Amino acid sequence: MDTMHKLRAAIMKILGVVITLLFILMTLVGTYQIVTRYFFNRPSTISEELLTYSFTWMSLLASAYVFGKRDHMRMGFMADKLTGTARRYLEVFIDALSFFFAGVVMVYGGISITKLTMIQITASLRISMGWIYIIVPIAGLLIMVFSVMNAADMLHKDFSEPGEAKV
Repeated sequence: MDTMHKLRAAIMKILGVVITLLFILMTLVGTYQIVTRYFFNRPSTISEELLTYSFTWMSLLASAYVFGKRDHMRMGFMADKLTGTARRYLEVFIDALSFFFAGVVMVYGGISITKLTMIQITASLRISMGWIYIIVPIAGLLIMVFSVMNAADMLHKDFSEPGEAKV
């Protein structure tokens, strides 16, 4: 268990740094876009495209980060009232559903769309769209890893009191 928590902490730290760097990049590129558009009257199409793709990457990685913290949005009105074994199994079932969704939709679907778009080129950046979409299966894999870790934590958690389950 201790090794799993150390691995989670390491992944979370790396994700946090990448998300922060993407946010800094978006701030700088956004500022550049504003300056070129309003002061020089020459909007940059490259910066607009870069902002769009950076935001997509940041959003998907932040979603995986939130899964790692087990702070994802959920309706706990029923689960938070349960205690004991029923609660433990419900929490593991929820993590299994998240794992299944991430595996089918994000990893399998993401790999499929990435393969399909490798021949398409972005309008301004002139890179393959596949490199833009590659973040979908990466985020899906991270969510799958975090779902397994969360389920393992829930199997060892004491649910004698009702309330929200944190990692």
